[in-house]
Amino acid sequence: MKRAPIDLLLFDLDGTLADTAPDLAAAANRQRAERGFAPLPLEQLRPLASHGARGLIGRALGLAPGDPQYESARLQFLDFYEQALCVHTTLFAGMAETLARLEAEGLRWGVVTNKASRYTEPLMARLGLHRRAACIVSGDTTPHAKPHPAPIRHALDACAVSAGRAAYVGDDRRDIDAGRAAGVMTVVAAYGYLGAGADYSAWGGDHVIDQPLDLLDWLGR
Repeated sequence: MKRAPIDLLLFDLDGTLADTAPDLAAAANRQRAERGFAPLPLEQLRPLASHGARGLIGRALGLAPGDPQYESARLQFLDFYEQALCVHTTLFAGMAETLARLEAEGLRWGVVTNKASRYTEPLMARLGLHRRAACIVSGDTTPHAKPHPAPIRHALDACAVSAGRAAYVGDDRRDIDAGRAAGVMTVVAAYGYLGAGADYSAWGGDHVIDQPLDLLDWLGR
């Protein structure tokens, strides 16, 4: 198989590199417990994990930005999550092997996420990845978050790689939009937090993978 002309592979974090939904859901359910509500099944909260506090609070507490109680609930959610952000979080099945193969063949990889550095840095450290990644770009690294292309462009500059030699892997439309705007190849992680009925074929990605190991086939590794 002909190799894809890639020197740098960039990953979204939540729902693409790591399965963070269990710990995010736990923070939301802790909020429900404090208010006397029964916990929601992980299956109901998992599709919202890529939407962060807004999506999870909306489902767990029925609150949206602009509601009088939303901001205090958002701060509480973030505090609860920070206290236990890597209890049940793991790399997706096959991701550890994929990263090891990339590294063995000298292909650099990094992370571009909308997650704030307050959570990204300790999470990457606890997963044992912070010193292996060629770059870690968080939601507050640049003035803009995805779907703006600035975070991906920042990663390219940090690694001194041209857009034409890089690819971005993500499980949300904003990931694909950001990658396309930055001029890199884009890969849809169909195993992530897309939600039921997500029509990712309409996102305009260059490739779709059903599991992390599929990246090796696409790259010709």
